[in-house]
Amino acid sequence: MYRKKKISLVIPAYNEEKLIGDTLKSVPKIIDRVYVVDDKSSDNQNEVVLAYAKKDKRVRLLKHEQNQGCGGAIITGYRQSSADGYDIAVVVGGDNQMPLNEVQNLLDPIIDKKADYTKGNRFLLGQFERTVEKMPRLRFFANWIITALTKIASGFYKISDVVDGYTAINKKAIDTINWDKAWKGYGYPIDFLVRLNAYGFKVADVPRTAIYLEGERQSQIKGMDYAIKVSPMIVRNFFWRLKFRYLYLDFHPLIFFYYFSMILILSGFGLGIYLILDKFFLGDTHVTPSMSILVALLLISGFQFLFVAMFYDMEEGK
Repeated sequence: MYRKKKISLVIPAYNEEKLIGDTLKSVPKIIDRVYVVDDKSSDNQNEVVLAYAKKDKRVRLLKHEQNQGCGGAIITGYRQSSADGYDIAVVVGGDNQMPLNEVQNLLDPIIDKKADYTKGNRFLLGQFERTVEKMPRLRFFANWIITALTKIASGFYKISDVVDGYTAINKKAIDTINWDKAWKGYGYPIDFLVRLNAYGFKVADVPRTAIYLEGERQSQIKGMDYAIKVSPMIVRNFFWRLKFRYLYLDFHPLIFFYYFSMILILSGFGLGIYLILDKFFLGDTHVTPSMSILVALLLISGFQFLFVAMFYDMEEGK
């Protein structure tokens, strides 16, 4: 136990034969139970896990009959952790990329009731230069784009490095959130943040050391492919969060500011494109100063509504 709390560790694993053993070796004594969730691996990963479980009785292998994705494996671990009565569930990948010697930094804010969910951030407290140096440029750029979109979608404007999978969550959050609706594949950290905000849980960024092992494949994520695949999910989650939190759970007028801003901005852009086409291709039959002014007013008003909505959303997210 750690500070009188029972701690579990969830390790989603898919074809991690080479690195899962090193990951298990690094598990500290404060962890009471280790759930390795096999997501239908095709290599010898499970043999490595079972061999290690003979030496460390904390290790338990959970197996999926079908591949569900990394998020689905984590949810399986969450549910098992809660069913077994553990107070906090920590998540690390099976690729030995997350420093378990720093796990107390994620646990303390939850135990002190300052957060319900903590996540690692590889860009804080002197880690920025080292992380940027080691991270591929395209992946860093994709991370930056996804982080910006996630801030708006989740309402957590002070959270960054949103794709980092080194996290901890308390039992209350596990038991409250409807995980059946959650995103199961890569991109799950973004989806989880949106759901945590929608249900009113507190989230905290925790500085953590970035680990990059020379000569070993670790992350299976490709930067721009990742961004392209998860962007539609981020947009859908944004609208779901607005409806769920600010209409169903508790009414807040910011939802109208958001929707009015979108109507005005889309109308402004649509009318502006029509006038440009009319000007250059249709003989300039409808372009008048008043029409141009209307386009400007629609866009200015739309962005004003948007910034007001984002401000109120940011305040609620605190």
